[in-house]
Amino acid sequence: MSQGTSVDNGGLLRRYGLQVTAQRLAVLRAVSDRPHSTADDICTVVRAEIGAVSRQAVYDALAALTDKGLLRRIQPARSSARYEDRVADNHHHLICRTCSRMVDVDCAVGDTPCLTAADDSGYEIDEAEVIFWGRCPECVAATSVSSDGRKRTRSVRHQLRSTASGPKQPRSRETSHQKETAREEKDRRV
Repeated sequence: MSQGTSVDNGGLLRRYGLQVTAQRLAVLRAVSDRPHSTADDICTVVRAEIGAVSRQAVYDALAALTDKGLLRRIQPARSSARYEDRVADNHHHLICRTCSRMVDVDCAVGDTPCLTAADDSGYEIDEAEVIFWGRCPECVAATSVSSDGRKRTRSVRHQLRSTASGPKQPRSRETSHQKETAREEKDRRV
C-alpha cells in the first residue's frame, strides 16, 4: 500500500480510527518517500518538513501507524528497526552487509512456499519474514582485485541510501564505515 500523492492521508488516518495530526501526516510522507528508513532518519525528515517535533512524538506516530497496519516495521538482526508503507503484500528484503542498503524482494510467484513450514507445531501461520543478506552491486564494484591478486577497496559513497534517495550520511559515520570496511577486508585476507 504505497502512499502515493493521490492518497488522502488524512482520510486514511480517519478510516483507521486515528486522529489526524501534523506529525502523523509528516511521518506517513517521510516513510513513503524514503522506504526502509530508521526512526532517526524519519525524525530528521519530519523535523525538516514541519519544524520542531520531539523524537518521542515521531516514535509514537510510528508505533500508532504500525499498530494500525499502515506501516510495516522491519527489524533486521543487529540493526535498527526500519519502516515501510508497502504492507498489502507478502514480500521480503535484501540488505547489503557493507553499507546497510535495503531493497524489497518479491516473494516467489504462485504458491507461497515461505508460508509452508516443514513442522508448524500446531501454529496457524499467517506471515513469514525473510531477510536476505549480501552485498549490493555498488559495494561489490567497490572491491576490486589488483594485478597481484590482492583485493582493493574503494570508497563506497552510497551509504544509508534506500530505494528512494535518503538523507546524506554524516561525515564521521562515513569515515567510520570506511574503516570498518577496510578492517573486514583485512580480516578476510588473514
